[in-house]
Amino acid sequence: MASSSSINEALRDDELRVVLGKLESDKDKEVFGLVCKRWLHLQSTERRKLCARAGPHMLRKMAARFTRLHELDLSQSVSRSFYPGVTDSDLAVIANAFTCLRVLSLQNCKSITDSGMAAIGCSLFSLQALDVSYCRKLTDKGLSTVAEGCHDLRTLHLTGCRFVTDAVLQALSKNCHNLEELGLQGCANMTDSGLTILVDGCQNIKHLDINKCINVGDVGISSVSKACSASLKTLKLLDCYKIGDESILTLAQFCKNLETLIIGGCRNVSDVSIKSLATACSQSLKNLRMDWCINVSDSSLNCILSQCRSLEALDIGCCEEVTDAAFQGLCNNGFELGLKVLKVSNCPKITVVGIGLLLDICNSIEYLDVRSCPHVTKAGCDEAGLKFPECCKINFTGSLAEPDILL
Repeated sequence: MASSSSINEALRDDELRVVLGKLESDKDKEVFGLVCKRWLHLQSTERRKLCARAGPHMLRKMAARFTRLHELDLSQSVSRSFYPGVTDSDLAVIANAFTCLRVLSLQNCKSITDSGMAAIGCSLFSLQALDVSYCRKLTDKGLSTVAEGCHDLRTLHLTGCRFVTDAVLQALSKNCHNLEELGLQGCANMTDSGLTILVDGCQNIKHLDINKCINVGDVGISSVSKACSASLKTLKLLDCYKIGDESILTLAQFCKNLETLIIGGCRNVSDVSIKSLATACSQSLKNLRMDWCINVSDSSLNCILSQCRSLEALDIGCCEEVTDAAFQGLCNNGFELGLKVLKVSNCPKITVVGIGLLLDICNSIEYLDVRSCPHVTKAGCDEAGLKFPECCKINFTGSLAEPDILL
C-alpha cells in the first residue's frame, strides 16, 4: 500500500492517463482499474466502448461512471427472442446521459418504437453510427427524427425495418450529407424515386446494401452510380429482380473503384454488361456474387477471371450455361489469379478439367464449393491428380461451413 500511495502522490491525473493510454489490451486496462478507487475512476472516464445488457437504473449508473463513452452496444442476440431488450424508456435515459455517444447498436431490440428514436434524434447530436436492424416497430416518423437531429450520421443500418419508406431517404438526403454506409436489406417499400432523392444530398456513399429491395430497378441504381461515382465501393443487390444490364453498364461507366458487387438473383443481367464491368473495374473488383444470373455464360466469366487482377471471391452458383471453356486460355495472360473463394455449385457443365485449368493459375484458393456439380467429385479429382493448396477446403456435399466473405 505504501508504494501505491507514493505513486498516487507523485503522479497527476493527466500523467496516469498517459500510462493508461500505453496499455494495449483490454485486460491490462481492466487490471489498471483494480489498483485503487482513483485509478478505477480514471479508467472508467477514459473508456470509449461498452457492450451491455441493462435497464434504466443500471444505465444511469453506467452513465455516471463512463462519462465519455463513444460506443454503446445494446444489441440482442437472435436466439434470445423471448427477451425484448432495450425499451423506449431506456433510450430516453441513454439520450440524456451519454451525451458524447457516437456509435449506438440496437439490433433485435424488438420493443423500441418511434418514441425512443425521437429521444435519440433530439439529444445525441454527435451520433455518427446507428444500427436498428430488425427493430420492426420503427417507421419513417422516428427515423426521420434521427436524420433531422444527427447531422453527422455516417452509418445507418435498417435491415428488416419493413415499415420504412422513401420518406427516410428524403430526410437523410436533406440532413445527413456525410452519410457513407446505408443498409436497407429487406426494406421492400424503397423505390427508385427514394434512391434518386437520397443521392441528391448524400454523394459520399461508400457502402450501400439494398438486398431484397424488390421495388428498386435500373433508374435508382443508375442514379446512385452517377452521384456516388467517386466513393462507391460496395453495392449489394441480391434478389432485386428488376435490375438489368442498364444498372451494371452504368456502374461500369462511372464507378471505377467498385470492390464488392452482389447481383445474385438478378436474372436480367447478361454477358454484355458483365464484360464491361470486368474491363472498367479490373483493378478494383475483389468480390463478385452473381449466382442465379442465368444469362451469364463462359465469355463473361472468362473476361472476369482474365482481367480482374484483384478478385478474391467469386460466386457463379446456378449459372447453368457456364462450362469448362470459361477457364481456358487464362494461363496465356502470364499472371497468377489471387482468387481465395470460388463457388460453382449447381453448375452441371463444369467438370474436373475446368477445375484443373483454374488450379494451373491459382495457388491461393482457400474454399471451393462444387456441390451438385455431377462431374466434379472427390474421386474424380483424385483420379485426375489435381493438386489443391494445403489450406483449401473443398465442399463436395455441403458439410463445410461457408465463409462469410460473400454475404
